[in-house]
Amino acid sequence: MNTAAPVDKLETGIPGFDFIAEGGLPEGRTCLVAGTSGSAKTVFAVQFLAEGIERFETPGVFVTFEETPDDIRRNMIGFGWDIPAWEAEGLWRFVDVSPTLTDDPTVVGDYDLDALISRVTHAIKDIGATRVSLDSIGAICGQFEDSAIVRRELFRVAAALRQANSTAVITAERSDEYGSIARYGIEEFVADNVVVLRNALEETRRRRTMEILKFRGATHSKGEFPFSVLPDQGIVAIPLSAMELQQTSSIERSTSGNEMLDEMTGGGFYNDSIILVSGATGTGKTLLTSEFLAGATEEDGGRALLFAFEEGYSQFMRNAAGWGIDLQRLEDEGRLKVVCKYPEVAGLEDHLIRMKGVIKEFKPTRVAVDSLSALERVSSMKGFREFVVSLTSNIKDDGIMGLFTATTPTLVGGTSATEAHISTITDAIILLRYAELHGEMLRGITVLKMRGSNHDKRIRRFTVNDQGLHIGKPFDQLAGVLSGNIHILGPGLQGGSTNQHHSEENAESDALSPGTLSQSTGRDGR
Repeated sequence: MNTAAPVDKLETGIPGFDFIAEGGLPEGRTCLVAGTSGSAKTVFAVQFLAEGIERFETPGVFVTFEETPDDIRRNMIGFGWDIPAWEAEGLWRFVDVSPTLTDDPTVVGDYDLDALISRVTHAIKDIGATRVSLDSIGAICGQFEDSAIVRRELFRVAAALRQANSTAVITAERSDEYGSIARYGIEEFVADNVVVLRNALEETRRRRTMEILKFRGATHSKGEFPFSVLPDQGIVAIPLSAMELQQTSSIERSTSGNEMLDEMTGGGFYNDSIILVSGATGTGKTLLTSEFLAGATEEDGGRALLFAFEEGYSQFMRNAAGWGIDLQRLEDEGRLKVVCKYPEVAGLEDHLIRMKGVIKEFKPTRVAVDSLSALERVSSMKGFREFVVSLTSNIKDDGIMGLFTATTPTLVGGTSATEAHISTITDAIILLRYAELHGEMLRGITVLKMRGSNHDKRIRRFTVNDQGLHIGKPFDQLAGVLSGNIHILGPGLQGGSTNQHHSEENAESDALSPGTLSQSTGRDGR
């Protein structure tokens, strides 16, 4: 009978990492953290101790082989980690093995690491440390000529740390993102656990990921997970593929912000719906977004949040006012927040973490992103899909209604890369299309998808004026509106002749004439 006890996990406190590690690092063991230059190895090692102090008040020992303690103190202050204060409180202890300018390069030969082991174990006992970080072990490995000696000495270091009842992080350098685990090819075999940090170049942009290669005797999530390094936070991991589909589904509906669209969708959108609005430039995506945000006024305690990546705040508010949508009043009441950023100012991981932070702080009932296509251009396809999955999962977990816009590649439609990546995880898809007829550009709208609800399947004509978006009669006599290959099925366009050009006023009259879904159009009965 197997009587072995399961391996306990030590929560690191590093945001996202413990989820990937399914509870944290195996307690009382050594973990090798390997990575190339710029992959945040030292940040991981420092943060492991810092989170232990801040969250659990557990002292830590930091052994530095390359950077001086003064460099570590200075470099880490930007993350909000006040190491000198912790030293004064007896919660942090440095063991300085960093070289000085007067040191001559030496080869250790038959010597060992007895002195180092003694200093480290003494520091652990002196402050009662349970966490230890060694950065970076490669600095001493290079002083041994024989790889067998390196392996022996590393085993001795790991054994001493284990006997001291400490959980240790040991960093090591590697030369390639997807090559050997560590520089000397020995380090990963000595450590009980191995975590690989990468800073790979993907389509002209750097993208950081972490992978747990092994946990001896313990489970963990498999694969690479993106992470970012942020000021005042440090490492923040994004456990995408570790997410589970456990969200509850709401049966309550809220308005889309447009009465006619509510009727087309069978009574509005479910409160936890993810909606995609897809169309060419100028078809009315931002207008629908503005009406969607204004729909928060009809909710009890409704709050709306917009992430705008193509228009600035002033331009967005001006345009909304031009359509007769009073978002300024909603903002003055503290029920609307608009966050405008150019996509190029940060990587997708940074955008995602900040967006989640704003959502958590503002607590909206509906969130709009205008547009996803703008974010697509600053990431690889893999990174973009991971961003979309994580953001939509976060919104659905909180029971928030989300609306995303995407721009099609041509004026007559077509499937954008954005739409291909998000369409399968959306609950509703609204398509906006141009239709050219006798030299005039008409606009059409259809509900392509509406999970859990009956909806209008027809393509309806709509117009835009200073009172917003007005949905009218269906294109009963036209085919090929979605494909852009327009042809007439009957003697004429219902509600008007195909042998004459319509002015915008006549088009407006068509949209408002009998045969629409109801006698009132637009938002608030307009």
